[in-house]
Amino acid sequence: MRGKLAIILAVAMAVGILAAGVQAADQKEPIKIGAFFALSGPNAPIGTPTKLVAEMVVDKINKAGGINGRKIELVMGDTESDPAKAATIAKKFIHTDKVAAIIGPTSTGEGMNVKKIVEEAGIPTFMTVGGDPVIMGGKFGPYTYIFKSPQRSSTAVKKLYGYLKDKKLTRVALLTASDPFGKDGAVWLEKLAPDFGITFVAKESFGPKDIDMTAQLTKIKNAKPQAIVVWTIGPAGAIVAKNKAQLGINIPLFQCHGQPGPEYIQLAGKAAEGDAMPATKLMAAAQLPDNDPQKAVIKDFIHLYKDVYHFDKQFPINTHSGYAWDAIYIVTNAMKKAGTDPKALRAAIEGTKGYVGVSGIYNITPEDHNGLGVDSMVIVQVKDGKFVLAK
Repeated sequence: MRGKLAIILAVAMAVGILAAGVQAADQKEPIKIGAFFALSGPNAPIGTPTKLVAEMVVDKINKAGGINGRKIELVMGDTESDPAKAATIAKKFIHTDKVAAIIGPTSTGEGMNVKKIVEEAGIPTFMTVGGDPVIMGGKFGPYTYIFKSPQRSSTAVKKLYGYLKDKKLTRVALLTASDPFGKDGAVWLEKLAPDFGITFVAKESFGPKDIDMTAQLTKIKNAKPQAIVVWTIGPAGAIVAKNKAQLGINIPLFQCHGQPGPEYIQLAGKAAEGDAMPATKLMAAAQLPDNDPQKAVIKDFIHLYKDVYHFDKQFPINTHSGYAWDAIYIVTNAMKKAGTDPKALRAAIEGTKGYVGVSGIYNITPEDHNGLGVDSMVIVQVKDGKFVLAK
């Protein structure tokens, strides 16, 4: 009996030691986070610098000790600005790479194509897309595991409309892109207009790859609006500005929150002068008061981006630049509290309160998986070829 008992004890000890060794090894293994952005295709000017920022943030977190001693490993993917490709990569992240969370993608169309996949798999996903449908329920499907770092389109519309109301610009013409982002903006622009006393004298649309909008702008000119509101991302916004100047339309032009950045001014040239748009505070960092809670975070971001990594030489800072920073910090902060179990991690992300980020102060709730208010935005205007706070 004693011999058998000794053998049992020895086996138990061996199993215990082996289990402890496996657990210790697991604790030292890096935590995989999938990150996919448009690194090619039409959205690459946004997606590529977003990737660089994601790598910059992870490097910063790893140098500070990682997640409770474990390093973060980014598993990268290029969506090629293609929603179908985004879906394929999301499946790879989940089933092959076994990631603990996902950051990205870049566009609303990509996000909507990924939404059902990550929801069914139960993988916390923090998107860097502009449109609201990724975190809307009802006909858009559940968003239990999906969050997003850029302001909601509805928040940007409220910020813009508040400014228009203050300036007594209430007769407005709309010019929106026919892609998912443009359509989402159009919904909110129309839905929220009555709350601010805004009426539309013209509504026009265009394809996001169109290279001339003079036909739409001619109709708008004849309708005699007090202002024009354009809702699109990418070069199309600058084309509208140039076409407006060519037609001699001398009324204010307002772009959406996806346009603030040097590329807009570069593409539109002198035609951009005076154009205004809602933006993150990152675009007016030098003008922020010293008591603004975001100022120190934004200064740290700019220092790393410009002085340490020198990303600005190829990709000057724009309103999109901080979205990956905020998404990754919120996810990793949640990991420090809850670990990597998907359900626990999701709940911890949803419980984020008072996170001071580059793009705003986030207070996420079960109903709002973005957590940013109108006060997270400013209205900027192009003056002498640079963005400044609009007066």
